[in-house]
Amino acid sequence: MVRLKDTTTKSRTRKFGVLGAAVASVAGMVFAAAPASATVAEYPTSTFKVPYGASFYNGTATWFNRAVEVTGTFRATGCRRIYARAFAGSNSLAFVSSSTWCGTTAPATLALDTNVVGGADNIWVYMTDDTGKYLHGQTCYRGASTCIDGRH
Repeated sequence: MVRLKDTTTKSRTRKFGVLGAAVASVAGMVFAAAPASATVAEYPTSTFKVPYGASFYNGTATWFNRAVEVTGTFRATGCRRIYARAFAGSNSLAFVSSSTWCGTTAPATLALDTNVVGGADNIWVYMTDDTGKYLHGQTCYRGASTCIDGRH
């Protein structure tokens, strides 16, 4: 009598082994890809003050790896508009602006997407009147806690 090998046990073991390896592999990728959680407080910030008469935009630029978030209080006496432009050296990376505000004071955030390796190293935050005339601005540098007047 010829005895046939029982391959069902090996086959089941092989199937479960392959399945287990696949699950472990996927779990490993998920855990390896999960970014370390970081709070905003862990990123460098720069403080800016952009006054013009009774109008102002005062706040903080937070420097993320591939973005800069400009947040502050915007007070527009008459009609004013605020802008932020991000640079890597002298290369412009991003540009955003508010709408024109008239006789209003409120929080204002300008988010700059600087999706390049290393992100932005400087930004220019400035204010114009309702005709687009430049009124005042400051340049902020990554790593500097305060911004300086003008575009540098």
